[in-house]
Amino acid sequence: MTISVDITHRLGAFTLEARFETDGRLVALFGPSGSGKTSLINLIGGLARPQQGRIVIDGRVLVDSKADIFVPPHKRRIGYVFQDARLFPHLTVSQNLRYGRFFTPASERYADFDAVVELLGIGRLLDRRPGLLSGGEKQRVAIGRALIASPRLILMDEPLASLDEARKTEIMPYIERLRDEAGIPIVYVSHSIAEVARLATDVVALVAGKIAASGPAGRVLSYLDPAVENERDEASALIGLEMVTPDDGYGLSLLHSAAGEWRLPKVDAPVGARLRARVRARDVMLATTRPQGISALNVIATRIADISGDGGPQVLVRLDHGDEELVARITRRSVEALALAPGSEVFAIVKAVTFDPGGAAVAPAAR
Repeated sequence: MTISVDITHRLGAFTLEARFETDGRLVALFGPSGSGKTSLINLIGGLARPQQGRIVIDGRVLVDSKADIFVPPHKRRIGYVFQDARLFPHLTVSQNLRYGRFFTPASERYADFDAVVELLGIGRLLDRRPGLLSGGEKQRVAIGRALIASPRLILMDEPLASLDEARKTEIMPYIERLRDEAGIPIVYVSHSIAEVARLATDVVALVAGKIAASGPAGRVLSYLDPAVENERDEASALIGLEMVTPDDGYGLSLLHSAAGEWRLPKVDAPVGARLRARVRARDVMLATTRPQGISALNVIATRIADISGDGGPQVLVRLDHGDEELVARITRRSVEALALAPGSEVFAIVKAVTFDPGGAAVAPAAR
């Protein structure tokens, strides 16, 4: 499904100008607070009407200011999951789940109730009321309610923002399953780079109401430095991995990538599982010869593709090793001392402890 947005929308002194097209399965709208993420998702959902422009979902025109087209929210067949679950407190989980179904014509209903309940692991909750649910359980029910309405698209507005780390860890795998198994595209608002790196297939980065970058998650995240203010230390790369040894006896997992072998804190995944991990530029060191006698466990032979900076003390080095890319943030002094330049053969060094425990996530299934 293709999502095409080309709008201009003014809110007081703030102007949102967004133009992008994507067919990603989980498209993250990413940026700092006040960048226009929620305003943009509300325009897609029909909760606001742009002063100018078009929004087209899978060839269906939802908004066209020139043609005076504005499809109201209840006719868009779009599911919406808010930051707070917004469940009906007087209804059971089962009744909450079925509520949205009534607004979908019977001939257009495709979602199977039992399949959605199994996908989200909420079967034991069906007879409870929202007051007896944890935050993570409420959000899973909210996602289920949106899904059972048989939407063409699901919008999620920072669905994990109100949850503590334990609840976020609980719900992440269910969003991954929704991304990979439900077959419904998702537009996901977040200001968390960790969430975006784990979940997104594509990213639209917003800064002060403007699109700073858009495209596949790995490419956009690696160019995040100049694109998104206040994210100077968050440029990163996404590497594809395959599980080789889940536990090497030291609480580490051995994984294989196109560039070589990686050791990460133990990842709960079977042999052969396809995963991906985020490698932050600030965690990558460079050497011109293969290091010996060091504690770092990940040493990757690679080549410098590009060195960029703004004249300050730090630069961003892009490393190319075939189908994938790493990025390293180092000092300009180190570049000169090591005589680094595009084309130089180097070794990227990454300590295993720089990854969060379980620091690899399920990779999005192939499109």
